[in-house]
Amino acid sequence: MKMIMTILLLVAATFGANAAEPTNEEQMQQMIYQALFHDPASPRMGAASPKLTIISFTDYNCPYCKKFDPMLEKIVKKYPDVAVIFKLLPFRGESSSLASRVALTTWREHPQQFLALHHSLMSKTGNHTAATIDAAVAKSGVTAVKPDELSRETLNLNLQLARVVGVQGTPATLVGDTLLAGAVPWDSLEELVKEKREQANEK
Repeated sequence: MKMIMTILLLVAATFGANAAEPTNEEQMQQMIYQALFHDPASPRMGAASPKLTIISFTDYNCPYCKKFDPMLEKIVKKYPDVAVIFKLLPFRGESSSLASRVALTTWREHPQQFLALHHSLMSKTGNHTAATIDAAVAKSGVTAVKPDELSRETLNLNLQLARVVGVQGTPATLVGDTLLAGAVPWDSLEELVKEKREQANEK
């Protein structure tokens, strides 16, 4: 319950909700759902009105994320009715946090530039440093930004959401109501996406 209340406070800060108002379990679940799928501070790609939305918990210092991330872009290209929302997690040190905050601030200030920066950050072998993050910004040609306080709040919210969902490491991918742990093979990812799209069609 303490974790849920922490999330509610973070959601309230993000969405301007009144956390002092009493909430029942259904309302709490709805607030968590909104934070997962409808947080404007979370970068996304793919369909604007998706049939299926995939939540990607990822870290710019995670070598498995760097291998898995291109599969998500392949999914949205192959299935135009699918969207991916990125929940950036600072699991691997201070440079994970800095890279994520730069990416999140870029998303809010220059959303059309986010994917170029995302690709550049993901293409770096090994862990980032402040210098390699600056190099990724320059390489991708995006407008340099200063990480703001909202980016820190978004990371805190992502960490709480990850715990509620059951994320224990990255990458972790929520497809429908199924959480995939680790960098699963392409065939496994696509098979699950097909299954969840079919279920969406039946509703």
